[in-house]
Amino acid sequence: MFNSLSDRLTATFKNLRGKGRLTEADVDATVREIRRALLDADVAVPVVREFTSRVRERALGAEVSGALNPSQQIVKIVNEELVEILGGETRRIRLAKNGPTVIMLAGLQGAGKTTLAGKLSKWLKAQGHSPMLVACDLQRPNAVTQLQVVGQRANVPVFAPHPGATSTEPGPACR
Repeated sequence: MFNSLSDRLTATFKNLRGKGRLTEADVDATVREIRRALLDADVAVPVVREFTSRVRERALGAEVSGALNPSQQIVKIVNEELVEILGGETRRIRLAKNGPTVIMLAGLQGAGKTTLAGKLSKWLKAQGHSPMLVACDLQRPNAVTQLQVVGQRANVPVFAPHPGATSTEPGPACR
C-alpha cells in the first residue's frame, strides 16, 4: 500500500519539476492528485480533506525557499504534513520487562504486514532480542509458506503449522 502511494505521489511531484513558479492551478492539480492517491490507499475521507486543505493552504501561502525549487517545496510541505498527521514524533517500542512481548500486526490484505514482520524481527534481532514470527493466517493459501520464507531471510524462527495448512482452527500460539 505504501509503495503504491509513494509511486503515485512521486509521479504527481514529477509533474512540477522544471516549473520556476507554481500557479494556483498547479497547486490545485497537485492537491487533487494527492487526494486521489490517498483515497485509493483507503485513507479516511475526513483525514484526506483535512490533509489536502492544509497542504493547499501552505503551498499557496508559502514563500519558495531560495534553496528549494517549487517542486521540492511541495514535497517538503507534504512530508511535514504527513509526519504531523501520523503523530509528529517517533515512538519507541516498549518491550515487556518479563517476556514475551507480543506484537500483533493487523491490516488489509496486501498492506505489507508480512514484510513488516520480517523487517521488524530482523531489527529486533540486531538490537539483541530473540524475536519469533508466529503464523496465524491459516485461511490464505501460502500465507504460512510466505511467513516462513520471510523468517528465513530475517534469520529468525517461525512457529507455524506445516506449509499450506488450510485449517480454520488456529494453532496453540494463536489462541
